[in-house]
Amino acid sequence: MRCPSNIASVAKTAPIQPIDPRHPQPRHVARAVKVLEDGGLVSYPTDTYYAIGCDLFQKKALERLATLKGRDQKKPFAFLCADLGEVAKYGIVSNESYRLMRRILPGPYTIVLDATRLVPRTALTRQRQVGVRDPDAPVALALVKALGHPLATTSATLEEAEPLTDARDIQDRLGYGLDLILDGGVTLNEASTVLDLTGEVPVVLREGKGRVQGVIA
Repeated sequence: MRCPSNIASVAKTAPIQPIDPRHPQPRHVARAVKVLEDGGLVSYPTDTYYAIGCDLFQKKALERLATLKGRDQKKPFAFLCADLGEVAKYGIVSNESYRLMRRILPGPYTIVLDATRLVPRTALTRQRQVGVRDPDAPVALALVKALGHPLATTSATLEEAEPLTDARDIQDRLGYGLDLILDGGVTLNEASTVLDLTGEVPVVLREGKGRVQGVIA
């Protein structure tokens, strides 16, 4: 039987999957990782705000992420690493920088490092630097570990707008461009502290949630 022509079609929107923010269920993590492996975009909670991520090594996924964010395709995203060992695979880390990162990571910091040759061009700045995160966020870390390599990441918001605080708002505003939303409850909008460790001394590029006093001289 034919459907009446005046019935509006339902627009595609990403489904919401509730997940335990401290002890993420493996089956929910596996579902999200399958989406990432297929080139999809997933939103998930972090220790600063909800983020959107994709596989760092899938160019088309990165292009989708840039389009959704409304940002220049040539502007690279920061990416999530599973631990300090992985950070050192993709960023050049001096002994002094390693000792500093051991004190503050995992935590709400983005670390700017000179890139190693393992970093894809799509994740490099013109200065061949990268922004890496090792967050204190079980869901985000579970995704990276299960995926097996870094996850490109950005705030769950449109450019120049405030990050969204819960899964329902993300679905309403960005669900048309996402493939899955992991709902870990409401998060606070607090950006990460950005530390540049490419020089002889650490430089604070942005002060955010991660404390600076007592961390660097």
